Amino acid sequence: MPHVIDQAVHARLIATVPRSRKVPARLRYDSQDPLAVHVVFPPVASLDGAEVGWTFARDLLADGLREPSGQGDVHIWPCGPDHTMLEFHTADGLAMVQFPARDLRRFLMRSYGVVPLGAEARHLDVEGDLAALLREA
Repeated sequence: MPHVIDQAVHARLIATVPRSRKVPARLRYDSQDPLAVHVVFPPVASLDGAEVGWTFARDLLADGLREPSGQGDVHIWPCGPDHTMLEFHTADGLAMVQFPARDLRRFLMRSYGVVPLGAEARHLDVEGDLAALLREA
């Protein structure tokens, strides 16, 4: 049975123009996609008025809470004892968003309650995903 965690959080969008501001966000974890976490920013948080979502490895979030981590589109690192920075890269530029570290840790621990660390493979439906991929082809 699939299990989803959907946690509302507040973050701070780091910017010079317009100035930094608090933004709402949602952290999401789905046991049917056990290796990934999702961060979703509602339209009010984006410059173009569209919802923005990012998906990245749950392990990246765990690593980034302890030390600078990531390559490519998503980078995560501790920012003092109370905050964690998430940096998202696109072809148009980048966004830096500061989250309370306690909110990210709480979300991560909740995800481990659904799918324990190291047990992700037991929750993957490789055959079903492959069948769906072949149907699309």
